[in-house]
Amino acid sequence: MAKLTKEEFIKSLNEMTMLEIKELIDALKETYGVDPSSVAVAVAPVATEAAESTGPATVDLVLTAAGVNKIQVIKLIRDITGLGLKEAKDIADNGGAIKEDLSVEEANQIKAQFEEAGATVELK
Repeated sequence: MAKLTKEEFIKSLNEMTMLEIKELIDALKETYGVDPSSVAVAVAPVATEAAESTGPATVDLVLTAAGVNKIQVIKLIRDITGLGLKEAKDIADNGGAIKEDLSVEEANQIKAQFEEAGATVELK
């Protein structure tokens, strides 16, 4: 099996859904007994200071319109939030916050997925 470089691994992470990343983290915890979130907590103060100087550190992702592919948008909402079908359908029908307190980079990635599905979303 070929060894992945750090850049290849990060590129593959960028192509994963939030659910796939969560499953990867769970597998790392189970296999190696490592909790990646404990490392992220130690690094977070440094990242926060850098983000303060460039703009808002976190944003909220808000659905304004589901568009014509409403079923696909409902599936995306369920994948990203873990909500049930009824809750996801309510957001698709009425709009509202999909996720809150996201990093700007993560919010832009998710926004691109929704726009690809034909939905209209805003970062607030």
